[in-house]
Amino acid sequence: MLRLLDFIFAFFGLLFLWPIFLIIMVFGYFDTGSPLFFQTRVGKNKKPFTLVKFRTMPVDTASVATHLVEASSVSKFGSFLRKTKLDELPQLINVLKGEMSLVGPRPNLFNQVELIEERDKRKVYNVRPGITGLAQINEIDMSNPTLLAEWDQKMIQKMTVKNYFTYILATVTGSGSGDRVK
Repeated sequence: MLRLLDFIFAFFGLLFLWPIFLIIMVFGYFDTGSPLFFQTRVGKNKKPFTLVKFRTMPVDTASVATHLVEASSVSKFGSFLRKTKLDELPQLINVLKGEMSLVGPRPNLFNQVELIEERDKRKVYNVRPGITGLAQINEIDMSNPTLLAEWDQKMIQKMTVKNYFTYILATVTGSGSGDRVK
């Protein structure tokens, strides 16, 4: 059921939001010269996939977890995209492809060994990663791998259609800030 909801929302989101994508692409081109950001992340069953987002930092920024990046690395336009969560919109493509869900644990990098170990213990990789989730709306980021994995596990165990919509609504209305630059 949730996969069907993911597909419907991602399809119509991309269909109706393409003008916003186009505007962000143009501004992003002038901001960083490369408006889209692609990065290999850990997916369901630890299968790698390429996450796509709008770029918020210069092209040569190190590929590390967001909480390890300096705030000065984020461009002015990138800061706007992050505050409004518009940088996440291209992930609708990942959702449409079945690599992600709208709601699930945020996908981490393969070099985040401690987080991978904590999530393995709690079987977090048995589900698709998501654009948002319980940890993000409660401002729990990847800087505390054990706490994050615990909240991810709690979300997975209590996932219902109602909670799915609750997490999406909380994200859209601005609850939490998820993985944020310090």
